[in-house]
Amino acid sequence: MLQDSFGRVATDLRVSLTDRCNLRCSYCMPPEGLEWLPNPELLTADEIVRLVTIGVERLGITEVRYTGGEPLLRRELVDIVTRTTALGPTPQVSLTTNGIGLSRLAASLAAAGLHRVNVSLDTLDRETFKKLAHRDRLADVLAGLEAAHASGLRPVKVNAVLMRGINDHEAVPLLRYCLEREYELRFIEQMPLDAQHGWRRENMITADEILVRLQAAFDLTDADPVERGSAPAELFLVEGGPARVGVIGSVTRPFCGACDRVRLTADGQIRNCLFATDESDLRSAMRSGASDDEIVERWRSAVRIKKAGHGIDDPTFLQPSRPMSAIGG
Repeated sequence: MLQDSFGRVATDLRVSLTDRCNLRCSYCMPPEGLEWLPNPELLTADEIVRLVTIGVERLGITEVRYTGGEPLLRRELVDIVTRTTALGPTPQVSLTTNGIGLSRLAASLAAAGLHRVNVSLDTLDRETFKKLAHRDRLADVLAGLEAAHASGLRPVKVNAVLMRGINDHEAVPLLRYCLEREYELRFIEQMPLDAQHGWRRENMITADEILVRLQAAFDLTDADPVERGSAPAELFLVEGGPARVGVIGSVTRPFCGACDRVRLTADGQIRNCLFATDESDLRSAMRSGASDDEIVERWRSAVRIKKAGHGIDDPTFLQPSRPMSAIGG
């Protein structure tokens, strides 16, 4: 078991397959991109599967989420998913993606055993998409969503970040779009994880603001709070259900006390939190010949020192040096 000193048990493993991305979303990185990790520093597919296997078979991991950067850029993705879903006990396996290329890969991923996808979609307007992502790829994202749904990767979940003065007027259109297509929408507060360190609390659209905008057009009622468990999203039934919308208030409504996540970066570092400033190196241990037993103990030790919360409201809070693309969501 991966238990920290506060009694929380990590069962949800987020694995970054690459720090590279084919978009340049302004809340993540500058238009010119970043300096990517050199290939020798990235975990190989075999190393990824070995660590995931240890997590599932030895440490109680029940859910594996592959992320990036953009995980669809990882050539071995389908093979990694196939090998993960073959583990016993079989974990819940999902993917967080920007959707570009998903129309081509959705059927193969479903055949490999992938259970579902989370796709980022911040706007339905082509010009706004180009302004936010610095790429003209909205049509590709929408096609990817359709392909995922058609391939049975359901429920297709959509992640949206609202930015003041840019796309914050799109909360209602985004929800209508998702309801019409049976996608599950999640609004996420913008977090201090951009490479430029330009995040400011006063510019952030809060969970309360999101709900006010939605409630002006829809009847929202709380879904069963017991059902939420350690899930980050507060769920609301839309017009009495069964359709739901979620709001993830990572900053203003933190859920650290129930957190069950642990992260593995693309270069083999264990992180206990998106906002952690320290990491534990499993890659070097593996490449130095560490046994599975030794990896287990290193991993347990890393999780044991997890902090009580992310500390964004603490005056001493420091934004992590790694941006979101290098951490894995």
